[in-house]
Amino acid sequence: MSLVFQPPRKPDSSQASNGRRASAADVPVLCEAGFAGAVRRERRRSERSSKRFVLMQVDLKHLSKSGAQSRAPQNLARAIQGSVRETDVIGWCQESQVLGVIFTELGDVETDNVLSSLKQRITNAIMSNSCHLDGSALTFAFHCFPEDCKIGSHFVNLNLYPELGATTWSRTLARGIKRLIDVLGSLLGLALLLGVFLAIALLIKLTSKGPILFRQIRIGYHGRAFTFLKFRSMYVNADATIHKDYVARLINGSPELNTPPGIYKITNDPRITPFGRFLRKTSLDELPQLLNVLKGEMSLVGPRPPLPYEFEHYALWHRRRIVEIRPGLTGLWQVNGRSRTSFDDMVRLDLEYARRWSLWLDLKIFLLTPKAVFFGDGAY
Repeated sequence: MSLVFQPPRKPDSSQASNGRRASAADVPVLCEAGFAGAVRRERRRSERSSKRFVLMQVDLKHLSKSGAQSRAPQNLARAIQGSVRETDVIGWCQESQVLGVIFTELGDVETDNVLSSLKQRITNAIMSNSCHLDGSALTFAFHCFPEDCKIGSHFVNLNLYPELGATTWSRTLARGIKRLIDVLGSLLGLALLLGVFLAIALLIKLTSKGPILFRQIRIGYHGRAFTFLKFRSMYVNADATIHKDYVARLINGSPELNTPPGIYKITNDPRITPFGRFLRKTSLDELPQLLNVLKGEMSLVGPRPPLPYEFEHYALWHRRRIVEIRPGLTGLWQVNGRSRTSFDDMVRLDLEYARRWSLWLDLKIFLLTPKAVFFGDGAY
């Protein structure tokens, strides 16, 4: 949830608040890199404890840079320093342009009440302490974590992930090369496998009624939804309830009693056609996702994109698997047992990939994929 508002202009000094404030020296103002690290650490704490925090951002970009207003960043930082707790964190989201404050461990109070209280506190601080600061030119925004992930809304608030934008030129170059490899690799794969595509399409039509391609909404990079393509391996109008129930039990640690330990997919799924079982066992049903790669919705290597109803059962730390890197056709999970890992272990592998990512790691995973597909271990 985010709240944006603009405070009123500074009133006469007679309206200054007499409330007790912390010493400005008690809460240092962090540089941009230091504050991004602080936001990341607070997210990690919140993921473990489920305790909320709020990130406040104050935008000074519209302030005049002439005269007394040239000291506006220092004046604003000094005013806010005296109005926060010692456990809160102040720093620059953008140096001298956007000031941020992390309000930690806000308890079980309703979110609207928390935001209203913070808004009033900061407004009072600006009105009573900021000398020569034009409050009407400031824009405030509040971002809550954990975010409110309502059904049908999975988009990630990147203000809460500032480290994702802080990449080096070498990292930017490597990601550009990765995208180039994705485009060239998907085009080459589509060209070389055209005959395979036509043969599979014909066999699907001959063995069951319905369309050749199966289209499904998945959650991709930064929570963006996209249409995921597969060769159809199920009967038309198959009921998804069986899979929804199974996924809920699996993520919560209680899969079906007749399912072998560590199996991520349903075994003996009655919704799958006989030819569909072959497609799934060999992973040939995944080939149309080369089109998703070409469009930039996926990569050749990366985590598998979840279904919306899967995402709704995710713990906070699970959500990072769609935040930190683009989803892919194959990944560490696929070459390390595929469906024979627990759900939590699968997520850990995805996060490990995001943390260790390099072009060399992509190459190693890609070279190991044919072996995993050929033996079909864990594929259903």
